[in-house]
Amino acid sequence: MQMIRTQAVISLVFALLLIATPLVAHAQLLWSGILDPSRAIDWSRTNPGVEGGIPNRTFICATLNPGTTSAQINNAIASCSGNAAALAAGGGVVFLNAGTYTLAAGVDFSGHSNVTLRGAGPDQTILIFTGAASCSGLGADVCVWDGVGSNPGGNLPNTATCTAGCIPGSTVVTLSNTTRLFVGGMLVLDQANDGADNGGIWVNDTTCCTEGGSPGRSVNGVHYNQHQHVRVTAINGNVVTITPGLYMPTWRASQNPGAWWPGSHIEKAGIEAMTLNHTNTGGPSICSGGVPCSGIIFLAAHNSWVKNVKSLSPNRNHIWLHSGVSHIEIRDSYFYGTRNAATVSYGIEPFYTTDNLVINNIFQHMPNAIVAGAMVGTVFAYNYAFDHFYSNPSGFMQAEYMAHDAMAAFNLYEGNDSNGIFTDAIHGTNALGTMFRNRLSGWEPGKTGQTNAGINDAYNRAYNWVGNIMGTVGYHTIYQANSDQAIWIIGFKGGAAGSFDPIANSSLLRWGNYDTVNATVRWLTSEIPIASIPFVNGNPLPANHNLPASFFLSSRPAFWVTPWGTPAWPPIGPDVTGGSSAVGPGGFAYKIPARLCYENSPKDVNGILTFNAGNCYSQQSGTAPAPPLGLIVQ
Repeated sequence: MQMIRTQAVISLVFALLLIATPLVAHAQLLWSGILDPSRAIDWSRTNPGVEGGIPNRTFICATLNPGTTSAQINNAIASCSGNAAALAAGGGVVFLNAGTYTLAAGVDFSGHSNVTLRGAGPDQTILIFTGAASCSGLGADVCVWDGVGSNPGGNLPNTATCTAGCIPGSTVVTLSNTTRLFVGGMLVLDQANDGADNGGIWVNDTTCCTEGGSPGRSVNGVHYNQHQHVRVTAINGNVVTITPGLYMPTWRASQNPGAWWPGSHIEKAGIEAMTLNHTNTGGPSICSGGVPCSGIIFLAAHNSWVKNVKSLSPNRNHIWLHSGVSHIEIRDSYFYGTRNAATVSYGIEPFYTTDNLVINNIFQHMPNAIVAGAMVGTVFAYNYAFDHFYSNPSGFMQAEYMAHDAMAAFNLYEGNDSNGIFTDAIHGTNALGTMFRNRLSGWEPGKTGQTNAGINDAYNRAYNWVGNIMGTVGYHTIYQANSDQAIWIIGFKGGAAGSFDPIANSSLLRWGNYDTVNATVRWLTSEIPIASIPFVNGNPLPANHNLPASFFLSSRPAFWVTPWGTPAWPPIGPDVTGGSSAVGPGGFAYKIPARLCYENSPKDVNGILTFNAGNCYSQQSGTAPAPPLGLIVQ
């Protein structure tokens, strides 16, 4: 009965999503005329993040006060999810009044959809964790999951082979079985990795790499890293209609494509307006027994979010988008610190996931803001990452943005202000990412190793770098070489098992980037890959130097207005004038809203923000609304 009820609720949510999501006619792709269609997807129509937007819920199911236990919070979440009036209102809110909550165990959504856990603001509602939730053995202070824990590395109750239709762009596939698959449910399609290097988009996590071991299924000893999460829109026998269509150009029958699905998932769950202090988490044995636990984990979760949250010093990562996860939105938040300052110590870790949005966040004092696993279709936009903290060794700089596992592909990095972007081959190959209008300094104070603005290691192919502002005046002296003073390192071994990869360089598209070595914007035909490689067309030479403001937004976002002014739109790029010298050279970059928020907001003696997005960005309110009168306060 519980499964039938869960499927009914998810099907209702799916129907509401179809109504809420506008059908917009696009005259052309935003990157049309710059990128060949084989090199990118249309991020303006794939709906990264919560489909239809994060709902502004007003139905208060329960109001809790300091002294409340984790069990009481979890019970309130469960009760709210089953509240018919809340569901009719589009979901309910469990409201945590202002104050400090010391929690000896984790907050656990455990399959309860359509609930927002909301505080009075991150400067008012503070959760201090001294224990964690097991979260299917992964360990997290906040666990947003289906209550079952299906993931490709462990429990998979439903699998099938794809007997037809698993080809690029397809929206109709035929599966060997559809047991427990339902309309509105999520489906993960995947296929076997390549063996030998094909000279093009090579999907591999074994022979390519020094370590291997990327996330994904293993079928008869063969790894399945290429995947995509899709939603089921119709089932006719074993013929399944899906949305969106398959992104990767490498889908083909010779790689034995297959599928798996959890049978249930959590949807429309949100965490808002609070501080999560992870510093003292002891948690289950997994947190202290060699595998670190996380601040927040999403597992078998979709259309869920983190908004206006301050997160302090977790173990492995602040947020883990683990497995069976899509359309998660992380926005308007502040992430500070790390417990490790070395390997396996991240801000946000998209592990095995599709179509997420990470936008308008601040990352401070950690080795990496973003470390991407097997991830497709995700957008990272307008985030500020700085104060790089890495202790092994202390002078070595990790890029704030890294693609780290096989197969990260068709992801967009736009408008970010950070030290650099690095695609490595330690755990697997990557491809077809796009970096657009970022400010990448390539250096931070005290760093002397791996101080580069852009790194594409061997077997990271067909990347696009357009309109970025790169380098630091007086530090970088070389345009491209295997050197700490170079703007670019392209095709070198890095974490790869082989040697230099010339295809990483020849398939790389660079257009309209400014660098401090040449002190000019480069519009060079020699940096456009006009020759094709397997699965990727040659890119025609762009007809002009015109760049759109964004590759996924049709207009300036709502959060752009701040108390300290409204930055130029677009804020970064070769066509920008009058920018701040504190951001970068040549007047090509303005401070984005996240940076304005950090630099102008109150801080403690350690430089940690007294953060509330409502005091920084125009569409936020500084204090969450009080619950309506007449409610029972527990």
